[in-house]
Amino acid sequence: MSDGTSLQHASDATLVARAADGDVLAFEVLARRHGPLMRVYAEQVLGSNVESDDVVQEAFLTGWRKLADLEDAERFRPWMMQIVTRRALDRLRRRRHHDDLDDHDGAADPSQAPERTVETRLQLDAVWAALDRMPVDQRRCWLLRETAGYSYQQIAEELELPTSTVRGLLARARRFLSAEMEGWR
Repeated sequence: MSDGTSLQHASDATLVARAADGDVLAFEVLARRHGPLMRVYAEQVLGSNVESDDVVQEAFLTGWRKLADLEDAERFRPWMMQIVTRRALDRLRRRRHHDDLDDHDGAADPSQAPERTVETRLQLDAVWAALDRMPVDQRRCWLLRETAGYSYQQIAEELELPTSTVRGLLARARRFLSAEMEGWR
């Protein structure tokens, strides 16, 4: 495998090993192979095309710098999805705390009372706080299901877990969020 076309058919493990040795073309193949999925996921989390591109680009830069930290080359995609998730959540947290009033021109929609806007924002803050307290595996399953629209099978494949485990994690995540959000009903 000496050229880019032969790398297209290489396994992720082979590409990761080559990229860890400094092969930029191998890492480019990995980025092209997994980037679209990561972009769609980031767009679902962020609700923005522009920001999702930035998050995925930042994630791949982080992945390139930390590739030597990846213990199992077969787990490249789940590892990168974790990086994308962290980057997207960081971006949401920054956005939540730094809304610029100058970016909002014109009067608010009369159907949306300021009280409702504040209530919604507080409720979202409570959801994010609850997600931060949730066990990592439950949070990852819940985010993939509820924000990216993954099926149970897709989540199982993404996180390399049995489908029954995914169902259990999601059930526990939903019970946890339901209990945490009880005051908002």
